[in-house]
Amino acid sequence: MGTRQLNRLSARTVASKQVPGLYNDGGSLYLQITQTGSKTWIFRYRSPLTQRIRDMGLGPLHSVGLLDAREKAATQRSLILNGLDPIHVREAENRQRAIEAAKAVTFSECAASYIESHRPGWRNEKHGDQWESTIKTYCEPEIGKLPVQVIDTGLVLKILEPIWTSKAETASRLRGRIENILDWAKARGHRQGENPARWKGHLNQLLPMMAKKTRVTHHKAMPFPEVGAFFADLRKQAGVAARCLEFTILTAARTNEAIGAKPAEFDLDGAVWTVPASRMKAKREHRVPLSSRAVKIVREMLALKGEHVFPSTHRGKAISNMAMLAVLERMGIDCTVHGFRSTFRDWAAERTGFSHEVCEMSLAHTISNAAEAAYRRGDLFEKRRNLMTAWGDYLSLSNSKLMHFPKAA
Repeated sequence: MGTRQLNRLSARTVASKQVPGLYNDGGSLYLQITQTGSKTWIFRYRSPLTQRIRDMGLGPLHSVGLLDAREKAATQRSLILNGLDPIHVREAENRQRAIEAAKAVTFSECAASYIESHRPGWRNEKHGDQWESTIKTYCEPEIGKLPVQVIDTGLVLKILEPIWTSKAETASRLRGRIENILDWAKARGHRQGENPARWKGHLNQLLPMMAKKTRVTHHKAMPFPEVGAFFADLRKQAGVAARCLEFTILTAARTNEAIGAKPAEFDLDGAVWTVPASRMKAKREHRVPLSSRAVKIVREMLALKGEHVFPSTHRGKAISNMAMLAVLERMGIDCTVHGFRSTFRDWAAERTGFSHEVCEMSLAHTISNAAEAAYRRGDLFEKRRNLMTAWGDYLSLSNSKLMHFPKAA
């Protein structure tokens, strides 16, 4: 093994050697020259555990000089004298370094990675923004820079207790988000042990129970007798956001469905808008019959030749989910975009004879009764077309306060 004579090579010899092969420096240390001319150090030894000959790389010549290589070889010989296999020792050290590096990953880094990896599966960008906002507001000041491994129950309580009763819904969501991030960190090997943010059998023993059912806060809606006059004023408003709001009201769509609309989703000759499942709350494709005014709005917007029907000033993006609310605020209207879905539903119930099922399907609501859902195969499209046509007429006529529509056939 070349251990009888040490330091056989000189710095000049090491530099001048060019022929491929192994050059013995003694003490089991070899200079290896490959067919491509690269030079590396090899420690060749017999394992004290298996008695097999093994080669251990000590690094390339350009990084490890002759003296450094001899020092490394001396360290390995010492391990062998103590009955240890140098390669096993190095592998164990590498594993330990990996563990220490994993423990050094901060909570904020884990949170960012969790959000990024799960964002494609979330319904819309707003959901990801809400995650980032709550983590930044409540977690980063307390635990953001701490290694995720050290997050314990005390730290979780320090975040949750100040808002547990005053902001109950936010606190509940925040707890769940912390739990998910810590579970992700454990699965990735960044932490060990039980999850200090889990509720059942842990935090439910330390925090007071929230009310089983909190009061529902409804979106502010405009009374339907007032919507005709408002709609006339809205049509006078200029801009993409105003047209998007008008279109959203005409179709009784959700904000995310409307602002994400793309040209390929529309059959304007057939007056149909097909919203893909990825943008629907129920994750099912939804066909929307379009009134004549809705078709006209889409044709007007398509002339802008954007990637979205309602394009933002930023190339390739749709308008913000806050753009339509800004239009309402500019007009001095105290209600929400989503509230117009309630306006539509109230109008349909009180001023028309269309069935409950037709109205609910027009809002893309799922059928809660499992038996009824199993038997209903169609989407009542033609009946919904009649309803949406009536809604469009109601919005467009100035005497909408007096408009009634007969019972649907």
